[in-house]
Amino acid sequence: MPTIPSTLRATARRVPETVAIKFGDYSCTYAELDAEVDRTAHALSDLGLCRGDRFALMATNSDRYVVAFYAALRVGAVVVPVNPGSAAPELQYLLSDSGAKILAYDLAVAGTVDAARSGFPESLGDIVALTEGSDDLALTSLAAKSATGEFEDVPTEEDNSLILYTSGTTGKPKGALFDHHRTIWVAVGCALNTGQKVGDRFLHVAPLYHAAELCIMLVPGTMVGATHVIMAAFDPVPVLDCLESEQITMMFGVPTMFQFLLRVGLLDRDLTSLRTAMFGAAPMPASAVVALTEALPNVDLMQLCGQTEGGPGGIYASVDQVRARPDASGRQATMFAEVRVVDPVGNDVANGEVGEMLLRGEGVMKGYWNKPEETAATIRDGWLHTGDLTKVDADGYMTLVDRLKDLIITGGRNVYSVEVESVIAAHPDVVDVAVIAKPHELYGESIVAVITLRDGGSMTLAQLQEFCSDKLSHYKIPHDMVLGAIPRNPSGKILKHKVRSGLLV
Repeated sequence: MPTIPSTLRATARRVPETVAIKFGDYSCTYAELDAEVDRTAHALSDLGLCRGDRFALMATNSDRYVVAFYAALRVGAVVVPVNPGSAAPELQYLLSDSGAKILAYDLAVAGTVDAARSGFPESLGDIVALTEGSDDLALTSLAAKSATGEFEDVPTEEDNSLILYTSGTTGKPKGALFDHHRTIWVAVGCALNTGQKVGDRFLHVAPLYHAAELCIMLVPGTMVGATHVIMAAFDPVPVLDCLESEQITMMFGVPTMFQFLLRVGLLDRDLTSLRTAMFGAAPMPASAVVALTEALPNVDLMQLCGQTEGGPGGIYASVDQVRARPDASGRQATMFAEVRVVDPVGNDVANGEVGEMLLRGEGVMKGYWNKPEETAATIRDGWLHTGDLTKVDADGYMTLVDRLKDLIITGGRNVYSVEVESVIAAHPDVVDVAVIAKPHELYGESIVAVITLRDGGSMTLAQLQEFCSDKLSHYKIPHDMVLGAIPRNPSGKILKHKVRSGLLV
């Protein structure tokens, strides 16, 4: 089986003149990209980066991100993508936990890198900037002075490729470890599931450090020979401009991105080139899914629902399934994967019941980096225990209703926060919502809705309860309401532990 960098080499030989990357005014062909990756691999090797070493990459989306990513893998290193929005203590933790030998960063995060330097672990060797403009060595300059010619791919499919840190919605992130075999299987499955092909033009606006954008867009897109149109950050109007001007055929975005696009004039744009749009990484309210399908009637809108630990992988819904059941999370497992929904003793749940989603397949992680106990608790008998509570309908649709850790038990009855959040999110004055539990002396837990209102909007607890009264059973209706901002990670997932800590202070 090929490795991640060898697929770039193969594409460069198959379609050398195809444009590989467009970033602002810069563009390069696949032959040029492969040659630049070779030069950068020589530079990294000269710094002492070897097979199995960890290479931390902290950068916003750019052409240099792609070059550094493939070059480190070509050397045989394990890439550790770091959220460029990380604070100094978070960066220190990831470098220490991963045992990174080299940190590469772009100038946009230089301030964070400088603030964190005093706490960098002793295991960290070189610190390099992707481009010139700092006091650190610049990878572009090193590559320009390095040897020319092909750098022979070092890794095999069994070698480790990525440590993808989980979003840390319940605490400190854990590193999900993958080898090339697993990452390639995920890429092949995604290419087949979504119809990726040579000649496609991908828009990369979701962050490349994120498992979804990296593993289901960049890696398979490079494998098939797509053109990667890269934007540094999400801004709805420029994104719409890019979709039009660059004739984008495929994109992935988190739900909030699509909701912003709807608000700034999606209906007024010529998006006839857009064939497939995928959303995932966080739930999208059914009302928003309906609005999106109506706004994009000729686009294959697909929902992807999974976990970083799954490759990322899990379940998905095709365009017809999304239109038929906008409230569901998916209908079947992603390619080369299996899914079960089980009760606490491991039996498959009956239709209409709720259980935990389990995953098994070629793309599931090897385990958590240096965390054998957590690995053993999560992967049991070959099945990844996701912690996602899922309802299975008679027609096979699956809907994530909560995380095991977020289940609310009030008066002895189970309340799934996602169900309540979906109802509240449909209120016209609500921009964002998180539903959590608060200790209650009589009922065990009471239900609290934390709500962000639109500008000029207003709501009282009584009005909220009235809105929910004909949409939820009475015991699921919030007992309390707090107005404020909802903390989310860059993937769009609600940071429930931060919501709770803010509420209980």
